[in-house]
Amino acid sequence: MKIIYLVSMMLIILILTGCTEKGEPGTASNPIKMYFVPSMEAGKVVTSGNAIAEGLEKLTGYKFKIAVPTNYAAVIEAMGTNQADIGWLPTFAYILANQKYQAHVALTTVRNGLEKYRGQLVVRADSGIESLQDINGKIVAYTDASSTSGYIYPSALLKMNGIKADKYYFAGGHPQAILAVYQGSADVGCSYWSPPHNNEPQDARKAVLETYPDIMEKVIPIAFTDWIPNDTVTFRNGFSEEMKASIVDALLKFAASPEGHDVLFELYSVDNFVKSSDSDYDIVRQSLETLGFGAEEFIK
Repeated sequence: MKIIYLVSMMLIILILTGCTEKGEPGTASNPIKMYFVPSMEAGKVVTSGNAIAEGLEKLTGYKFKIAVPTNYAAVIEAMGTNQADIGWLPTFAYILANQKYQAHVALTTVRNGLEKYRGQLVVRADSGIESLQDINGKIVAYTDASSTSGYIYPSALLKMNGIKADKYYFAGGHPQAILAVYQGSADVGCSYWSPPHNNEPQDARKAVLETYPDIMEKVIPIAFTDWIPNDTVTFRNGFSEEMKASIVDALLKFAASPEGHDVLFELYSVDNFVKSSDSDYDIVRQSLETLGFGAEEFIK
């Protein structure tokens, strides 16, 4: 009996140890998991993401761990399986995460004072493609199937105008879609666009300008989508409201600091944040419905 009792006690201790091994959320053994989409070059996203995590650790006392999966869908799924606590989600990716997993937006990004942006359709300046109708029968490079400006809105625009590409594919990000056109592997590329600021471009071409200094002359927009609410900082369903409030306040302070501003601008050209709620994105749901697109067809 003594042996059975001792074995039972050891099992209970092991179980209790296993339950507490992870530690409290936000500690070194159980850090807050923050996921970023690979809309820019992954190495740059990782570098900026780590700098944001470091800044938030100083401001909140919590520990953070970042990840940059290979596509947008992986970030959405991570938020539904508690692998990600925070997702820096583009607009349509947020719509999906909210509908499928009840994730909730907390902040909307601001760029040059704007809380919205557009999609652009770009071509090579020497391609002879000058209008939407000229895209008929051409090859189109989108960014990702969950990208609002890089796929959803541009493809809806083509559909509304009865335009059918000969072939399309997903390049994997906004810079990649731009380079697909520049390098000739696609006739048309779809990416994000914001108005120039101080005579400097603020669209996806800017991301490759340093490497390809003639990109602005060689690749030009020929059409734009409707306006879209900016991308988000989103929290998974069930995440601590107290921790969420602390992190939101910390991100606002981080964005207001010179160092934080530089990091955010390097990441996704973000200048600031505004607090937001799910209803702010109803306009996207209404637009998708009008265009004949529903979130359901993207939730597989």
